[in-house]
Amino acid sequence: MDQAVEYRVTGMDCPSCAAKIEKAVRSAGIDRLRISTASQILSLGVSRGDTRLAGVERAVTDAGYHLDRLPTEAVTESADARPHLAAGYRRALWIVLALNLGYGVIEMVGGFLAGSQALKADALDFLGDGLITFLGVLAIGWSLLWRARSALIQGLFLGGLGVAVVASTFWRIFAQQPVEADLMGSFALIALGVNVAAALVLVPHRAGDANVRAVWLFSRNDAIGNAAVVVAAVLVALTETVWPDLIVAFAIAGLFLHSSLVIVRDALRDIASERSAD
Repeated sequence: MDQAVEYRVTGMDCPSCAAKIEKAVRSAGIDRLRISTASQILSLGVSRGDTRLAGVERAVTDAGYHLDRLPTEAVTESADARPHLAAGYRRALWIVLALNLGYGVIEMVGGFLAGSQALKADALDFLGDGLITFLGVLAIGWSLLWRARSALIQGLFLGGLGVAVVASTFWRIFAQQPVEADLMGSFALIALGVNVAAALVLVPHRAGDANVRAVWLFSRNDAIGNAAVVVAAVLVALTETVWPDLIVAFAIAGLFLHSSLVIVRDALRDIASERSAD
């Protein structure tokens, strides 16, 4: 893009989010755009005085995301200028980070104890959310190049975890080891509670902000995954087979791997773009 107006996007943590934002931008009449899930930057191929930008900001806000227009020159922004980066909000992000990473590890252990591949796959979602939040906290003020490099490492790491879960799930097809349905369901119900707790921690700091909608959208999506694991646990108990567990594991891990691939793709594109600009 010869000219570009750039925004930092808050609330985008997966390829489906990027697709929704792209659709919102195009609905405002702008077709020249690039959006990166790695750096969480939206670039529009228009001048800063383009009258369509107001429509873009409204459309993306209505879609449930928050945009911060990046300055043309590096400036230091105060917490008052960007209230969602105030100290209280940062603390809330750290709490959510601890919940996601902490329970991600616990649920992964629970997956091994219960013999459940679906729990292991769901644990990846917690770890992924936690790492994205961690990157978002640390990367405030970083250059695009370093944000992209961090996202690349994150995407490769999470992709490796996803491959490991898929591979072990394939192995379980032949091993057919029993699944502890009660234990599996218990961990999944706790996971649902953790997602609700994370949303409740963030909501007070996003009152009046478009991000409050994004919080509930993400909580809803995570809850669907948790509910799927609970249903799988019930079906395992009723059918006395491991197939419900394996099917849900493949579905969750597959979606997670797709997200990881998109993060890596966008990170590599951002790195190449920044290097060519130097």
